[in-house]
Amino acid sequence: MRTPYGHEVYGMAAEYPSASALYEAAKMVRDAGFKRWDVHSPFPIHGMDDAMGLGKSWLSAVVLTGGVTGFLTAMMVEFGPSWGLYRLVVHGKPWDWKTVPAFFPIMFELTVLFSAFAAFFAVLIMNGLPRPHHPIFNWERFKRASNDGFFLVIEARDPRFTEIEARELLERSGGQYITMVHED
Repeated sequence: MRTPYGHEVYGMAAEYPSASALYEAAKMVRDAGFKRWDVHSPFPIHGMDDAMGLGKSWLSAVVLTGGVTGFLTAMMVEFGPSWGLYRLVVHGKPWDWKTVPAFFPIMFELTVLFSAFAAFFAVLIMNGLPRPHHPIFNWERFKRASNDGFFLVIEARDPRFTEIEARELLERSGGQYITMVHED
């Protein structure tokens, strides 16, 4: 969507006077059927995930997969040579199942390492990072978001988005300083 001046539209944004007003507005936007929208506040608002209709994050599944991959990698790296490729009896030490406790630290470390890397890269990908400049920063009032501002933004890429419907919804929900946010 473009403005008459040729600017690409990011979305429609509104400011709210308090956290409770933002919470109620989020419920209204969720009930209106919008899928691509977000809220911004200077602190976490209890229950906002439910008000926005957000489900459980996929991050835990990615971290679990990373941990299992790290554990299996440690098992392959340790047990493969010790039990299969190079069975050596050194100073009378066993090479069978009795050696497993010696491998626990490496198993633990690789599980944690792979989980941490999986979490780090998954968070970057899920949040679309790195992104040096977000279009919402083009709105002058948004500078208050880290201090005392409460904002709701409906993105133009939402299938239900029309300028008129978004503006009316934000007005009905008590939004102030409603404006169209541009990409440029």
